[in-house]
Amino acid sequence: MDYIQQAIDKARDERQGKIGQEPNENVAPSTAAPAAASMKGVPGEISYTKTRQVTLDEDMLRKNRVVAGFNFDQRAEPYRQLRTQVLQKLRANSWKTLAVTSPNENAGKTLTAVNLAISLSKEVNQTVLLVDLDLRTPSVLNALAIEVDHGLMDHLNDDVSLGDILVNPDFERLVILPGKANENYSSEILSSPKMTELLQDLTNRYESRILIFDLPALLVNDDALTFTPFVDAALLVVEEGVTTADQIERSLQMLEGTNLLGTILNKAD
Repeated sequence: MDYIQQAIDKARDERQGKIGQEPNENVAPSTAAPAAASMKGVPGEISYTKTRQVTLDEDMLRKNRVVAGFNFDQRAEPYRQLRTQVLQKLRANSWKTLAVTSPNENAGKTLTAVNLAISLSKEVNQTVLLVDLDLRTPSVLNALAIEVDHGLMDHLNDDVSLGDILVNPDFERLVILPGKANENYSSEILSSPKMTELLQDLTNRYESRILIFDLPALLVNDDALTFTPFVDAALLVVEEGVTTADQIERSLQMLEGTNLLGTILNKAD
């Protein structure tokens, strides 16, 4: 624990005055209510006429630790607290796009992104779009235990309509833009004009929508580094006992210029 905190403190000191926010080792409990949000553009009751709707398997969700949708599961509470803190910062800065990444693989970034997206969607003031941008090893579908025919790469490479890709997984205000592994992937596609056009379309289509991007680990390849300039803010997930102080420092250095909302310690006792 100490080495992680020391690394975070050191990096935070170096970054103070640049990002305006202090990273947290944990998502600290907060009793403050989310700031009032504009209801403009928020549909009262959403009816999906084109987006495919799927029914989730509750047993599989619990098995995969996707618990944010269960009101009486204590494991959902940290994600509700995370939701409150994230909403406060997004609304205070009029931000809509949030990346979730980690220094190394298997730190729990996808689980964090999925649970956060579900928790945010249970708030009536906004809708949420969760985008799986870990295009080499997409995991959102596995976490939700659902299958689809097409993913984001099919849109970017083969012009498959978004209407044939988007999925509404049981939660009224949540839509998933899934990824599927594709042998034609290259990191350049993340900064391509078509990706830029897609991001602008997704961001501007609904005023009240929050976009969460599940990105690859920072130290594995350059995908996350390529895409973070396009988002308003980011969360960094670190794994207790696995992520090293050096990895955290290197990741924070790579996120210079990105508004880091916080650092989440995952898999802690």
